[in-house]
Amino acid sequence: MLNRIRRGAVISLLTMGVLATGVPAGPAVAGDIVTANHVVVHKAQRKLYLYNGNRLLGEYKVALGLNPVGTKERERDFRTPEGRYYLARRNTRSDYFLSIQVSYPDKNDELRAKKNHWAPGGSIMIHGSPNTPKHPATYYASNDWTDGCIALSNSDMVEVWLRTQDSIPIDIYP
Repeated sequence: MLNRIRRGAVISLLTMGVLATGVPAGPAVAGDIVTANHVVVHKAQRKLYLYNGNRLLGEYKVALGLNPVGTKERERDFRTPEGRYYLARRNTRSDYFLSIQVSYPDKNDELRAKKNHWAPGGSIMIHGSPNTPKHPATYYASNDWTDGCIALSNSDMVEVWLRTQDSIPIDIYP
């Protein structure tokens, strides 16, 4: 049976003020929303995919770290990690429009960084646009601009937020 979020969860997010100003506050969803049990990111394609089993639920354009080629190795390398991680926790009050933490660094990442006498970095998130933008909206829509996170448009971030739960795997490929 598919995991589902009830319509009430959408209404709760609306009443908590999660949606950006100007988004209609009328009925957001008709019926249930099928939730994902797996997230896949293909960095080279700049795409994030949501799956429930083999069923593709959604495909989203993403922006990555400023230095997107290669896996994240250390703090301030501006790379997005590669490998299998998990969605860890959610934050409605981040510096970005919603954020979902990715479980980077894992034990292997920490060991590799320690071996090289580096700090592995952390706080890798899936998130929307900055709440206080430093550039025009077109910049965020057409460039890699994060410190290593996976960024979506705010409207796509709402959908990913509603269609995922903590602890599901996220596979990030080159």
